[in-house]
Order: sequence, then C-alpha cells, then structure tokens
Amino acid sequence: MSRAINLEAAVSVTQLSKRTLWRRLSEERITRQANDEDGRTMLAFEDLVPMLCIPMMQEDHELVIKAAAGDAEAQTDLALLFLDADKPGIGQHWLTLAADQGHPDAMHNLSKLYIKGTGPEKNDSLGLMWLARAASLGHVIAGEQIAALTRVGRV
Repeated sequence: MSRAINLEAAVSVTQLSKRTLWRRLSEERITRQANDEDGRTMLAFEDLVPMLCIPMMQEDHELVIKAAAGDAEAQTDLALLFLDADKPGIGQHWLTLAADQGHPDAMHNLSKLYIKGTGPEKNDSLGLMWLARAASLGHVIAGEQIAALTRVGRV
C-alpha cells in the first residue's frame, strides 16, 4: 500500500485548493487511498511529491506523512521546514496543530511568530500566551524569557 496523507494536509503542503486536488483525482493524476479511521479522504503521497510547494529532500517526505497523521513532533519539524522556506502561513498552520496537542517547542515557536508578526498578524497577547504555556510545560528557553520579562516589569 502506498503512503498516504489526508486531503487537508495535501492542501497545506501543495498550496493547491481542495477543488484543484479533487479535479486531479478525477483526472486520475492523484491516486485516492482508503479513507482513514476518521473518514478523511486519503491521497497517495508519492503522487503529490511533484506538487509540493517547496523543494523537499526524500527524508522530509516521511516527516510530511507523520505530521499529516497527527505526530506533534513531526508537525513542529515540518513547520520549521516551511518557515525556513519563507512560508510562514504554512509554518503557522503546522505549529498550531502541534501546539494544540501540547507540544512545548511548537508553542514557543508559535509565540515568536505572533510576537514578530511573521505569518500571523502581530499579536503580543497571543504571543505571550503561547510563551507562558510553553514555559508552564517546562520549555527552558520560554521559561527564561518569561522570567526576563517579569524582571524588567514588562509583564
């Protein structure tokens, strides 16, 4: 069986619309796999590789598959890959998925995006919220940043 990712993940990593992906499915340019246990439409990842919106090395393909399956660590790493490729919106998407699962590194990175206004609109309140959450889960750097902010009276 071919490795597969869900339609939502395919939209993210290709930056193609659902409509375009459905059209390519109907044209048999993409192979549909059996739906996953949540009933989501699954697509053969190898068919999507030429459509990826950034160049990826072969080892990054497994990262996409794990991230699409809900692995928070992989989602965080994939987000960083997209951020390095100057795709902050996609990076934010994957960081949010991982942060919502309680991944401290994702929370810390998401806080930086909000505070800098890179990707999402600048929002210091959301940035500080994600920073505090990461610190509360033991993220060392986030903890030091919160401590520094309280020392200078900014929080």
